[in-house]
Amino acid sequence: MCGIAGYIGSKRTDQEKMRACLSLMRRRGPDACAEYSFSFGSDRQICLLHSRLSIIDLDPRSNQPFRKHGKALVFNGEVYNYREIGQLLTQQGYAFETSSDTEVLLSALDAWGIDGLALCEGMWAFACFDQSDGSLMLCRDRFGEKPLYLLETPHGLYFGSEPKFIFALAGRKPRPNIRQLHRFLINGYKSLYKQPETFFEGLTELPPGCVLRMNPVGKGQVQRYWTPSSTPENAMSYAEAVEGARAALIRSMEIRLRADVPLAFCMSGGVDSNALIATARRRFGYNVHGFTIVNTDSRYEEMDLVRCAVDELGMRHTAVPLQRDGFLENLRTLVRCHDAPVYTITYYVHWLLMKRISELGYRISVSGTAADELFTGYYDHHGFYLAMVQTDPQWYARSLDHWHTHIRPIVRNPLLQDPEAFVRDPLARGHIYLDVDLFAECLHDPLREPFFENQFCDDLLRNRMLNELFHEAVPVILHEDDLNAMYFSVENRSPFLDRSIFEHCFRIPTRHLIQEGAAKAVLRDAMRGIVPDPILDNRRKVGFNAPILDLLDVHSPDVVRQMLEDSPIFDHVRRERIQSMLSGGAKTNSQSKFLFNFLSCKLFLEEFGP
Repeated sequence: MCGIAGYIGSKRTDQEKMRACLSLMRRRGPDACAEYSFSFGSDRQICLLHSRLSIIDLDPRSNQPFRKHGKALVFNGEVYNYREIGQLLTQQGYAFETSSDTEVLLSALDAWGIDGLALCEGMWAFACFDQSDGSLMLCRDRFGEKPLYLLETPHGLYFGSEPKFIFALAGRKPRPNIRQLHRFLINGYKSLYKQPETFFEGLTELPPGCVLRMNPVGKGQVQRYWTPSSTPENAMSYAEAVEGARAALIRSMEIRLRADVPLAFCMSGGVDSNALIATARRRFGYNVHGFTIVNTDSRYEEMDLVRCAVDELGMRHTAVPLQRDGFLENLRTLVRCHDAPVYTITYYVHWLLMKRISELGYRISVSGTAADELFTGYYDHHGFYLAMVQTDPQWYARSLDHWHTHIRPIVRNPLLQDPEAFVRDPLARGHIYLDVDLFAECLHDPLREPFFENQFCDDLLRNRMLNELFHEAVPVILHEDDLNAMYFSVENRSPFLDRSIFEHCFRIPTRHLIQEGAAKAVLRDAMRGIVPDPILDNRRKVGFNAPILDLLDVHSPDVVRQMLEDSPIFDHVRRERIQSMLSGGAKTNSQSKFLFNFLSCKLFLEEFGP
């Protein structure tokens, strides 16, 4: 895991700007940093910058920019199956000077070009420059685990792992994108990755699963090298679905344990994190160390299940207290770290976890990101499932009865308490952009942008899951996981984001996904005998979360003063509306989220505004 940045164009980048950029990159890679510059054509220049967090082959011989075969590579991420690819390349006559995945990736690109990516399993953002013809390839992994930002200017293209790197290298002051700010305030974080905009004007992201090729004269073309799809195999039995999921997850975990430094595990009381922990412990004998946020709010407290896993698996465990002191100061630090508002309170919690993981000397954390979107994990999935199985009256009746028995007692969102809402109206999505009219009234000139989702397939539930995976939920998690971990020089790995797991999950017939009112039925049964039964049998969803108003005390005069004091945010938000919301009685969940989003945007504009 590392930091990358670079520029290609007609303007020479001076050494002072490169040094400033490399200085900012040190948190992502404290072990080494370097740059590569090259002139080509009549007036073309390229510079590649890299800072290294050593994970595989700790020797300086694997430092980057890595040069071989007439190419130069800067690479952020991991190719987990680099050993197997290396064997294929050796058979083709390639020799290796290191034991790193970096050299394997560069050799694969030399041997097979973009087609070599089909062999790679992992996470990456890289820039590969070919000195022989002056072409550049920029690429991002299939699921977008690693970020890659782009800034086009009249004289060339800047790119990097974080916005701050690009602006330092370009010598530019970032300008906030007010439209994205309004989008976030009104529609929330699920609206942010439906288009390529960011919180800065002119700055975009290369989409996941895509490569940007630039020819020697600077003409660029984005092409997709991998396209997600859903193709259920209706003949697949439930037993085959379970066995396939078990095999894919075990293999994913096996290659994601590869490292020359120890791994830490983010741990809750849920199925997702414990599937990874128990697989590592029981199938591979890994000396697991789990980290859990300790929460005093009963809605988010799962320590009984955590203790169950710790005791049964015989693993090490560290409980991390939910730190309330210094919350506002820490939130401002996160805004600087993220170059954006902090999207949810969950990522303050995750930041505390990464801090403790780093303090105990770990360089890798493992998380259960994307299990919800791959196996069905959200309460609204039950409603979409009912809409899809209604063509079988008996199955539908049984499923509806299971919903009333098992799910109705634990659903808090009022818009999800009618199990047949999506049966009657398959397009209903009011539970996603909740209270948008109320929040729009808080802005002077609100952005009106109705909810929309991409059409991946005709299956209502699968299409919802794919939108969550690629446009709504997972991109948010991945961006904040990356930034929080990298702030403390930690690499984050997400074993559920494995191509084989994805392809298997989206071949499973929809009717198998929820069984007897239990979401993630396939994953639960795949982990039977590996994960402790009390965790597999628990239907309540919590995860890494915290009560917003426990951290943001809106009854504190000091907090109210800080939220209402003069700030550029009030050029866009009506101060009296915020004051009214703060002084009102009990806050709904959506109001609490809005107040947090408002504070986060306020801090963002104070850091990056005019």
